[in-house]
Amino acid sequence: MTAVCRLTRMLSFGGCFSLIGRQWTPLLRTSSSVTMDALRTASSSASMNVFDRSMKRKQKAWASALVDADKYDYLRNEVASRIADRIFDVARTFPLALEIGCGRSHIVQNLNKETIETLFLVDVNEKALRMTAEMDIPTHKVLADEEFLPFKENTFDLVVSNLSLHWVNDLPGSLKQINNILKPDGVFIGAVVGGDTLYELRCSLQLAELEREGGFAPHISPYTAVTDLGNLLGLAGFKMLTVDIDEIEVHYPDMFQVIKDLQGMGESNCAWNRKPMLHRDTMLAAAAIYKAMYGNEDGSVPATFQILYMIGWKHHDSQVKPAKRGSANVSFGDIGKMKELSRNKPNS
Repeated sequence: MTAVCRLTRMLSFGGCFSLIGRQWTPLLRTSSSVTMDALRTASSSASMNVFDRSMKRKQKAWASALVDADKYDYLRNEVASRIADRIFDVARTFPLALEIGCGRSHIVQNLNKETIETLFLVDVNEKALRMTAEMDIPTHKVLADEEFLPFKENTFDLVVSNLSLHWVNDLPGSLKQINNILKPDGVFIGAVVGGDTLYELRCSLQLAELEREGGFAPHISPYTAVTDLGNLLGLAGFKMLTVDIDEIEVHYPDMFQVIKDLQGMGESNCAWNRKPMLHRDTMLAAAAIYKAMYGNEDGSVPATFQILYMIGWKHHDSQVKPAKRGSANVSFGDIGKMKELSRNKPNS
């Protein structure tokens, strides 16, 4: 409810963060419309209230205030470059694009005006929005929660998101909102953290807690499984889906540096059922287990980030449609014989 009130107040002052020109305000829904949608979303997703969104805002604000905040952008920068590659694979220019959970606009730093003509940046963290890098693309900034997008239907040609949506409570609802604000034949390209992320840290903490405290609590946030992502995109109304997995392995001096970097990224656990603290001897035991089970010969330890990339298109009649069932004239069993069949085909 706090997020709803904050967004309502900002909209009532005539322009979400006051960095949008008057010519763009028609793209925004009215404050009452956003409030009603937010209330409906809140009531329908009460059972999916996994994350403390207020805590996540505080974590992001703290990370953005660090003097060396850009030191912790290496993961987002890498994933952003891979998302940009997927955008370039779509051979078209996007007149109006939106980046959700933009942070310091990592994706757009890899793009140009030939790809995107006008860009909207949305984030829940005001400080990060103010720290976005200078770019050639005309940009407008909107302070809003990813769970309650304040835009009208059929507004954007492209929506992108870089490692942000895994923190929303109602991912199916957020994907439906994204589909709603896309124009027909618009495309959504995003990346979220997958379920096997930081399995080394998770296992080490669990074993240490079992040994020292006789039980364990979750310390790594629950993430989306790749088997669920395609279904969620389909239920949200997206067509021509693509979901693929990438694993990025980063090496650190020890487990404590892994945890420090996660804090610097603003990626600390914010689940409601998180344990508020760990005992010192449990942490030391976890670090020793981490190094013993996963350590490298040079003394460093790996941390694996599983990244799930997704592409979905909003329906349009011009899009390619699957052939009718039973219309194929070559069976799968004959695929291995294609060369032989082509040789025996009579010349016309």
